[in-house]
Amino acid sequence: MVYTSTKSLETLMETVPEDCQKDIKRFKRVMDVLTKEPEPKVGQTPKEVIWTKNKAKLYRYQPAKKKTNKVPILMIYALINKPYILDLAPGSSLIEYLTDKGHDVYLLDWGTPGYEDRHMKLDDYVLDYIPRAVKKVLRTSEAKEISLLGYCIGGTLTAIFSALHPNLPIRNTIFLTSPFDFEDAGLFTNWVDERYFNLDLMVDTFGNIPAETIDFGNKLLKPLVNYFGPYVALADRADNDKFVKNWTLMQKWVGDGVPFPGEAYRQWIGEFYQKNKLIKDELYIRGQQVELKNIKANVLNIAADRDHIAIPEQTERLMDKISSKDKTFKLIPAGHVSVTVGRSAVKHTYPLIDEWLTDHSK
Repeated sequence: MVYTSTKSLETLMETVPEDCQKDIKRFKRVMDVLTKEPEPKVGQTPKEVIWTKNKAKLYRYQPAKKKTNKVPILMIYALINKPYILDLAPGSSLIEYLTDKGHDVYLLDWGTPGYEDRHMKLDDYVLDYIPRAVKKVLRTSEAKEISLLGYCIGGTLTAIFSALHPNLPIRNTIFLTSPFDFEDAGLFTNWVDERYFNLDLMVDTFGNIPAETIDFGNKLLKPLVNYFGPYVALADRADNDKFVKNWTLMQKWVGDGVPFPGEAYRQWIGEFYQKNKLIKDELYIRGQQVELKNIKANVLNIAADRDHIAIPEQTERLMDKISSKDKTFKLIPAGHVSVTVGRSAVKHTYPLIDEWLTDHSK
């Protein structure tokens, strides 16, 4: 057996061609990132919990910071993954950006459902959780009106809530890559076709749909890009510290999914993807018909041109249904996630939301 000291290896490395030395160092950096380095810190914008219900928490961000915009904004996140994607890290945080601009920002975090929550329905979120969160925000901020921002499924829930509560003081609503028309949802339409996909068997078997199942489906939309792309990119740019930092942040969030409550998932797939009830005004929530024409608040509807989860056509159809006099549709050069984090988000999304909210909150 041959024993080689570290010094001997370093001496040997000096004899290797320079290009090979760079490749070896980059490979070592990749292995360190994947096996040794600690997880990055996320969600660092200061916040306080002002209300809870079951697993859900309502946060107020930078409560001590002076608020110059009089209309508070409540962010409503999706039922999958965790909402710190909206506050990923300093400099790449929509929440940090808006609070620094003087907005009074709140976030409804659904938490992580347990097996005991498998009977939770969309009805519960729309009629029990969101209304109470809205009332708490209005009381805390001492404001007379509120702005809502719904991201992904959170935007769909926000639209349903707004349609069922036309008399609430909702001044502005922002929809961020949220699907409304499910007639053509890309590959999802084929995968969950009721002729082939046994929805009831899946829900009855699992109770809550595992986070890994949701993640698997999303990644299969672009399997090479989603499964191999991140590691190819890391290997190629491992000597770029800024890239590595952002890479670890995104990988932490991607792998930090939460289960989808079973009955809510049964509704989401069956009544939206399979029957497309929302856009047809055929959706009922606890016996109440959801008619999108009841939405009258100012609306900013944002889609991402490279979004394969909520494709722009699904998002844009909302504009034909709502009764808002002031409504704007914006297509941003980004993907479903990069619309909220990264250079594109900082350049396009953050200023757009800030300026629109400021103009519509006077």
